[in-house]
Amino acid sequence: METTPAIFQIAIDGPSGSGKSTMARRLAAALGIGYLDTGAMYRALGFAALRRGIRPSDPTDVEIMLQDVELDVSFADGCQQTLIDGEDVSPFIRTPDVSMAASDISALPAVRGFCVDKQRRIGETNAMVLDGRDIGTYVLPDADLKFFLTAGDDVRAGRRYLDLVKAGVSVDMNDVLHDLRVRDRQDSTRELAPTLAASDAILIDTSELSEDQVFDLMLRHCAARGLTRG
Repeated sequence: METTPAIFQIAIDGPSGSGKSTMARRLAAALGIGYLDTGAMYRALGFAALRRGIRPSDPTDVEIMLQDVELDVSFADGCQQTLIDGEDVSPFIRTPDVSMAASDISALPAVRGFCVDKQRRIGETNAMVLDGRDIGTYVLPDADLKFFLTAGDDVRAGRRYLDLVKAGVSVDMNDVLHDLRVRDRQDSTRELAPTLAASDAILIDTSELSEDQVFDLMLRHCAARGLTRG
């Protein structure tokens, strides 16, 4: 078996509801390395725009906001806190409105550059699992191991619906499915770093697999590459 490198990166990409964040957390914990939820950074900026009355798709107003806003990521007890101007906004960034705002704002080149610079600095200096929509293709194209998770629309929408209900958000399942499909279309067709699988990514359809089955499969791929720190 290969010797585990001191610093290595695992990229997990995929659309909303595919299970990538859950798997990223579990893999990071199992391997004893860090986990960076890159999507939370775009959600936080989308939330900041909405709170300031800015349209997340407006490049001029958003670029002005970027000159003033402070986006930081901190880690406590293995959990990521995403801060805007020193405030942890993690509890507020999983609503449908913020999800759409994140999709809109992440399509802006200035925002991508703003976030990707931070993501690369974190990922390239620490052993990390990073999840998002363009980690393996754009943020860290030389990541040591890449996964792309997917699942059927109905399955992913059902997972998102349950997450929102558990969080106390009142939503309609049909609305969740509609919003998910709109975001899929926006994220996969945007000009800069669209959501797609890297040519060397391991594809996993999680539709018919349990969480444990997906985790065990990914852990076996990690072991096969010698990424077994822990």
